[in-house]
Amino acid sequence: MPLTNKEMIVAVISNGIAVFSLLQERDELPKNTTMYDFVLKVIPEDLKPELTVELIDEVFQYVTSAHSS
Repeated sequence: MPLTNKEMIVAVISNGIAVFSLLQERDELPKNTTMYDFVLKVIPEDLKPELTVELIDEVFQYVTSAHSS
């Protein structure tokens, strides 16, 4: 069964957050780059209409809580 657009965007957001965190740890991000800016750059254009700040926050909260337990 193919992924829905919602499932694809959650996967891309999660991956974007992970890559952002790695680059941030290595101090390899341009100055003043926020997680939101970074995620916006990695989301494919066809999925952007479904992207919201609230969804990024929700995925971030889930990933953070899953790794802290």
